[in-house]
Amino acid sequence: GLPTLALRSRRQQETALKVARFLEGHPAVARVRYPGLPSHPQHQLAKEQMLDVDGNFAPGILIYFVLKGAPEAAREAGRKMMDQLADHALTLTLAVSLGQIRTLVEHPASMTHAALPVEAQVAAGLDPGGIRISIGIEHAEDIMRDLEESLAVTG
Repeated sequence: GLPTLALRSRRQQETALKVARFLEGHPAVARVRYPGLPSHPQHQLAKEQMLDVDGNFAPGILIYFVLKGAPEAAREAGRKMMDQLADHALTLTLAVSLGQIRTLVEHPASMTHAALPVEAQVAAGLDPGGIRISIGIEHAEDIMRDLEESLAVTG
């Protein structure tokens, strides 16, 4: 509830930064977009605008990353990753909505936009290898373990 919101938000953002750094260094990942990372194209702007009530940098809990590979291969890698997560993950839940206390993950190319051929996805600006994560309150190490295991099946 509301009395624990600040504590939960702080924890989620600390975890998000750890997970984003992990993903940024993973060989199966082409790129990561998280405002808390210096590699984010608008990191400086985020540091100026994304502040909590105390004036501290608060880059949020949403992470977007793209799997390596040509569009068709990246889409298939994302689908395999989601299957692995659905069957084996302890901390990540497949969901098309984002923003809860549980860590949620979505691969739009094989979930919400699965009916579109890869060419149509690319034409619409959807990267077939793109994955979105909304970080919850689980331990960062547990989330990263689930991600490591699921990324292992993408190659």
